[in-house]
Amino acid sequence: MKSIKKVALFVAATLLSFNVMAQTNKDIVDIAAGSKAHTTLVAAVKAADLVTTLKSEGPFTVFAPTNDAFAKLPAGTVENLLKPENKATLAGILTYHVVAGNLDAKTVLAAIEKGGGKVVLTTVAGGKLTAEVVMGKVVLTDENGGKAIVTATDLKATNGVIHVIDAVLLPK
Repeated sequence: MKSIKKVALFVAATLLSFNVMAQTNKDIVDIAAGSKAHTTLVAAVKAADLVTTLKSEGPFTVFAPTNDAFAKLPAGTVENLLKPENKATLAGILTYHVVAGNLDAKTVLAAIEKGGGKVVLTTVAGGKLTAEVVMGKVVLTDENGGKAIVTATDLKATNGVIHVIDAVLLPK
């Protein structure tokens, strides 16, 4: 009986190891594509022709809006942005959610503390996002005053990290 338990534990540990290894062998696009909560984001990345960029070496920190975040935009906005003629605008919005470097949650929190409660992050699009802790949660504020709460952190990829947010941030 004890040997059966040991074998079962070994098999479970081995399977968990493979799962962890599989997670760490995925890039940012692969992780987003594997999330049912990010189908709109993945469609947008494809429409903006950013797949190759986000599969490159990086490293990148991506603040990834969920499907629900995109649904908060005015009716028709997503459909309009996905049109080929709006590819540049869509790419600008998406790259506004990307920061160069591998900023895990610990690094972001340390930067906020070092900055006296706030840190300004420069996005790949060239815009600014302000990160601060509000009531125990990291909140990102875009250049228009729009806010997004970080709801999940440190989804580690081979070329960076993803943090999930509950709103779409918009550049000026």
